[in-house]
Amino acid sequence: MELHQGRPVSTEGRSQKELGAYDFLDALGLSYRRVDHAPAMTMAVCEEIDRALEATICKNLFLSNRQGTDFYLLMMPGDKPFKTKDLSAQLGTARLSFGAPEKMEELLHTAPGSASVLGLMHDKENRVQLVIDREVLEGEFVGCHPLVNTASLRLRTSDLKDVILPAVGHTPIVVELARYEAQEG
Repeated sequence: MELHQGRPVSTEGRSQKELGAYDFLDALGLSYRRVDHAPAMTMAVCEEIDRALEATICKNLFLSNRQGTDFYLLMMPGDKPFKTKDLSAQLGTARLSFGAPEKMEELLHTAPGSASVLGLMHDKENRVQLVIDREVLEGEFVGCHPLVNTASLRLRTSDLKDVILPAVGHTPIVVELARYEAQEG
């Protein structure tokens, strides 16, 4: 995997979703690094991406309440387990589950496996609440997909907080999700 500065030179084989993510970042005047890779569907691929980017890729989970009326995008460290009851308690909402793929496409213009904070640029009506685990905000860099899971980006965390989130008009709820010790047996 090779680390590149900014958007790809050639658009051949790139989707409009992916190119739109680069257009968005470029319009904001942000500097970012990119690595192209096989679909990031396994932890082994994700670990290789992390090493190439020199950043920890976040888990980005698209969630909804039981009724499917409230939607959340959770950014959390990839090595932290997700426990729905912990997050639900902090948000004061009924138990959360993964949101429907068609809702994710409608609201964030992306598919499962490609969820990204950059999808919020399509959520003009603020129907998706961004939720970020505090650990994500403590690092110098944050990793995310450009709305496809065949490329990953390294962004400065300060650019996420100070430029990207104001540009998309979303204020995150910051939570503290627990780390659980591995159970033996």
